[in-house]
Amino acid sequence: MPADPPDSLLTAPARGDKPSLRERKKERTRRTIRTEAFRLFREQGYSQTTVEQIAEAADISSATFFRYFPSKEQVVLADDLDPIMIERFAGQPAELSVLDALRRTMRDTFASLGSEQFAFERERAALVRTVPELRGVLALELNRNVDMISEMIARRVGRDPRDFETRALAGAIIGAAQAVIMEREDPFDMKTIERVLNFLGSGMRL
Repeated sequence: MPADPPDSLLTAPARGDKPSLRERKKERTRRTIRTEAFRLFREQGYSQTTVEQIAEAADISSATFFRYFPSKEQVVLADDLDPIMIERFAGQPAELSVLDALRRTMRDTFASLGSEQFAFERERAALVRTVPELRGVLALELNRNVDMISEMIARRVGRDPRDFETRALAGAIIGAAQAVIMEREDPFDMKTIERVLNFLGSGMRL
């Protein structure tokens, strides 16, 4: 079996109680799948890489692969930063506006990433940006992302996540992110993110 990648790679920082041995083994397997998949993507291209090849490289069966990821696309699209951002957003000071809380959340999240995890996230974003199959699947992820942001906003301001205003704001944030940030070589550039959030905060005046 390939050597385990560093514990800082492809995984969120530990939260709460220490994970059990079973949970740690599952996380190691998940990291190995992603590490080997991305190595194959670099070496032979995303489209040319199959689930069977990824499973063989990770020394698991195809059935085991599908217990961790429902498809090859999800190996790339699964976002390990989501739970970190949800937790950090919930902990922002109550006096901050939604956009200011989101701005601080993104700063704090990016600052917490190790160099290897940052490199992985940049590589993941580059695949989503440049591989046509992934760009098409990303469009299907829009509703999931809007649901996630709506829930975050609703908990913060005491609204129903299904409210028109809540979902409209969530949709504007996700739409702006996909329209601008994913077109950039570095989607983690805080200057660009600040510009997007400031534009939304201004009422999107042109």
